[in-house]
Amino acid sequence: MSEHRASPYEDAKKQLKEAQKILGFTDAEYEMLAAARRELSVSIPFRRDDGSEEVLHGYRVQHNLTRGPAKGGIRFDTHVDIDEVRALAMWMTWKCALVGLPYGGAKGGVTIDPSKYSQAELERVTRRYTSEILPIIGPEQDVPAPDVGTNEQTMAWIMDTYSQFKGYTVPGICTGKPVSLGGSLGRAQSTSLGVVIMVEAALKQAGQSMEGVSLAVQGFGKVGRGVAHIAHERGAKIVAVSDIFGGLYNEDGIDIPALEKHVDNTGKVVEFDGAEPLDGDELLTLDVDVLVPAAVEGVLHKGNAGKVRAPIIVEGANGPTDGDADKIFEENGVTVVPDILANSGGVIVSYYEWVQGRDNFFWPLERVESEQRERMMASWEDVNRYAKEKDVTLRVAATVLAVERVLDAHKLRGLYP
Repeated sequence: MSEHRASPYEDAKKQLKEAQKILGFTDAEYEMLAAARRELSVSIPFRRDDGSEEVLHGYRVQHNLTRGPAKGGIRFDTHVDIDEVRALAMWMTWKCALVGLPYGGAKGGVTIDPSKYSQAELERVTRRYTSEILPIIGPEQDVPAPDVGTNEQTMAWIMDTYSQFKGYTVPGICTGKPVSLGGSLGRAQSTSLGVVIMVEAALKQAGQSMEGVSLAVQGFGKVGRGVAHIAHERGAKIVAVSDIFGGLYNEDGIDIPALEKHVDNTGKVVEFDGAEPLDGDELLTLDVDVLVPAAVEGVLHKGNAGKVRAPIIVEGANGPTDGDADKIFEENGVTVVPDILANSGGVIVSYYEWVQGRDNFFWPLERVESEQRERMMASWEDVNRYAKEKDVTLRVAATVLAVERVLDAHKLRGLYP
């Protein structure tokens, strides 16, 4: 975690406090909305390929269950801790409410560096983790999905493990599965597509189109790579990209299909012939039309926010901007499309996958992408309208709208007993 940054959970609670000031709900209601309904911390003992044994630590946090089953990804990453998972679960609650999904928010993770383990070891970790959190997950309780360090294969293992315990196949236990196991067409690229839809919307509001605009994309994993690919196809100039190994810069635009081949062969963006080396942090302060932080949380903070020259930031990652940076961006007139809107494509199409699985009727790709675009643009218009009416930032508007929907549902349900 950056030395400049407060904890993600503290940031998430500050955002909720801002919503409280505007909506005027009570301190007791704030406490109810801030606290997770359920938190599970588990040990994950497993056997390495060499026969030795190791114990990892994992978490699953269900932040809110008022609007429906909990929904949220599982990440395998060295930075995973309970504080991060609590924050991510809260943001999932707001994200689902903002885009009108009948879910509450959850998040999970294992503290692990996946690159240091074999595929067989990762399978054993995933299956043991699933068995440990099994009492609190299920198609009607809590539906996991992929996140940082996990993928379709991870979801297939989760589905199989859960199904073995139940004694029959349960496709609805998770989303982001392979299509051959009940996954949805369009799910793999849905988060990236959603980010690009929001880039286009923000540019249109500024009187520009995608054609020829310059983008810097931090992160070249599932989300960042997809953003670069789709934006490149739609005429944008991707001048800079980075991953954990370093960055690349080409003011005339990077050949993204060639870079993708290079990454497939080497596993990293660095040492690509078609661009100059660039320090990863330097990417964030380049003179570009749009900046897309699509890596991890906390990369934009008081130490670098004042140097950011992009007039538009579209958050592909969860929580890439801390509270101090938000204030600086507001003062400097930078438009920030917040994560709970910008990267909501993944959970939207996860919802469509869940619906398709329940109906056992699967949609063509055109329908999936059309429904995603329609839902995201409706939310974009809601957030913009509220931001203008109340003279607040897009993040405050998005958070307030989402919190209001969760609070309304809570009041209608009442307190038990």
